[in-house]
Amino acid sequence: MLEELELDRGLRLSMSELGFEQATEVQQAVVPAVLEGSDLRVTAETGSGKTLAYLLPALQRMLANKPNRNAGALAVVLVPTRELARQVLKNCRDLMAKTPLSAQAITGGADFKYQRALLRKNPEVIIATPGRLLEHCEKRSADLASLQTLVLDEADRMLDMGFRDEVLKVAEYCGDKRQVILLSATLRHKGLAIVTKELLHEPKTITVNEVRAPHSSIHHQRILADSQEHKDRLLVALMQNGGFTRALVFANKRITAERLSGLMGHHDLRCGSLHGDLSTEERKHVLTQYRDSKIDIISASDVAARGLDVKEIDLVVNYDLPRSGDDYLHRTGRTGRAGSTGLAVSLVSANEWNLMVSIQRYLKTDFEKRALPGLKAKYAGPKKTKGSGKAAGSKKKPKTTKAKAKSRARNQKAKGRPGGGNKQQSNDGFAPLMKKKKTDD
Repeated sequence: MLEELELDRGLRLSMSELGFEQATEVQQAVVPAVLEGSDLRVTAETGSGKTLAYLLPALQRMLANKPNRNAGALAVVLVPTRELARQVLKNCRDLMAKTPLSAQAITGGADFKYQRALLRKNPEVIIATPGRLLEHCEKRSADLASLQTLVLDEADRMLDMGFRDEVLKVAEYCGDKRQVILLSATLRHKGLAIVTKELLHEPKTITVNEVRAPHSSIHHQRILADSQEHKDRLLVALMQNGGFTRALVFANKRITAERLSGLMGHHDLRCGSLHGDLSTEERKHVLTQYRDSKIDIISASDVAARGLDVKEIDLVVNYDLPRSGDDYLHRTGRTGRAGSTGLAVSLVSANEWNLMVSIQRYLKTDFEKRALPGLKAKYAGPKKTKGSGKAAGSKKKPKTTKAKAKSRARNQKAKGRPGGGNKQQSNDGFAPLMKKKKTDD
């Protein structure tokens, strides 16, 4: 399909150097639709090539129209995290390497004055987090009046992070004739209807693969665990057994991600940590080490689940189960990308059983049972299960006796009296003092 498009020579040369030979399914559907100028809602699994699907036609439109060099930004890509912004920037610069176009990333955590200097150079493409770009718009250091394309990548995640108002306000600074593209692995967030109504005009909807389907190139397993200490031993054993090029370990809390990094380092495993408490420079350093194979494992919170695109990640471990099926999809979507295969292993304790069942039902799949030699859990699953597969609780009715009932009845009659109608209660040390009876001498 890409060969049939009349693309700019510079784009063709860049794509040839990058080894783009065959379009993915989402690219085949999205690229022509973007070139037509329609507003789009795109749903496709993570790692399916969505970034190229919107960047390629957006850059082609710029090169075909040859805009004024001082026209300001022509395309803005809004993303939820700095990591995704850097990844999209890299992809964009690789694609435009043989063209006169330029791109910059504008995210929080970086020097505002330095970013303002970058924007004065009028980059045609801006990849940004919503809050920081809005600051530049309000202080008039970003010019979006001539904007042709507005992309909301990982739109549901931006809403989860509370960026709805910032996204809508940034859109107010954009030109009226802009094309809007909404993309994500899922588009069921309740707030998307509002954003769609506000920003998109008669959008086309493109869905590639079932929204809830687990990634077809990933094998899913689960290992039962008895405790946190047991999980620690299982994790270390998994990493020491090898069989992977790069691995990602996910935890639900930043402090856990940091602890696991130290644990694996203690066992001579080359591991780094990635979470929201790190500065921008610290995150860059960890990812650079990861890409350069100076470390093999990253222990991360969910900050790494979106937009992290590193080649040869072939193992994802959920030390803690994610809180939803969508989060599971995004975590495990870091492996099995671009036609390669991957393995996702979840460590499941007794209190996570029902959550695991919910994720399996949501994704309409079952995780393969697995145990490590010498580390098999004593916990083998719930003794009784419901039809859904979740653990069945055993509620016992409290036993009541006639004697207790009579006792309660007596207490009710004597309510408010010293001792509560029970002589024994007056001797507990907390009952009010009793008046002495007067006696005749």
